[in-house]
Amino acid sequence: MNDTLKIISLVDLSVAFIPVIIALGFIYLWSLNVKQASYALARMLVQLLLIGYVLSYIFYSDNAWLITSILLAMISVSCWIALRTLPSQHRLKLFKHGFIAILVGGGFTLLIISQGALSLTPWYKAQIIIPLGGMIFATAMNSISLCAERIFSELNNNKSYKIARQQALNAATIPVINSLFAVGLVSIPGMMTGQILSGVSPLIAARYQIIVMCMIFASAILSAVIFLLLSETTMKEIIKYKTNSQP
Repeated sequence: MNDTLKIISLVDLSVAFIPVIIALGFIYLWSLNVKQASYALARMLVQLLLIGYVLSYIFYSDNAWLITSILLAMISVSCWIALRTLPSQHRLKLFKHGFIAILVGGGFTLLIISQGALSLTPWYKAQIIIPLGGMIFATAMNSISLCAERIFSELNNNKSYKIARQQALNAATIPVINSLFAVGLVSIPGMMTGQILSGVSPLIAARYQIIVMCMIFASAILSAVIFLLLSETTMKEIIKYKTNSQP
């Protein structure tokens, strides 16, 4: 197979926007919010170009403290986003639990994958640890977000915490388990597709994708479990306060 990845020129990149323009045309003709769609596309373009420049700098750095700071920042942001559906006062109370859950659940998974499966040397090799951390923390973020939303819903319906916790964890596992069923049959994941396009053997790409799916599954479940265990007392206090405040 060809081991070199085609360099995409700006002209080649512009070709990708041809179907986008057609899609925007239909949005406009059907009187939908074409401004929002255009803004989202423009923002996507700017964000990805900027992150390309930022990652280029980070990838060439050889500073463990910088990489650690970036990973901690990613955890903080992912935790804050995960709890965004909750009222601000609840969000602040549960933030530390969410942070610890992603740090421990996601961090443990990242450690096992980077040092066990990939034998990464040095451990802070940015080209690998940052993308892996991003996938792991994003998965943990979505899992905790589903957990937080569901458990408050169940507790508000006067369910016991044990039952509410079970339902919340079940809700968090659904998208992850669905992705396990679909991978290789319904979809070829982005990482595997990218490797194949860059000339990597499909068999090798499949092994890497198996690692990715394992770390996604583990980080989602572990982070959700830790969050639900840590936040039990806080959630009970919140529900009790809401109940007592009602006339």
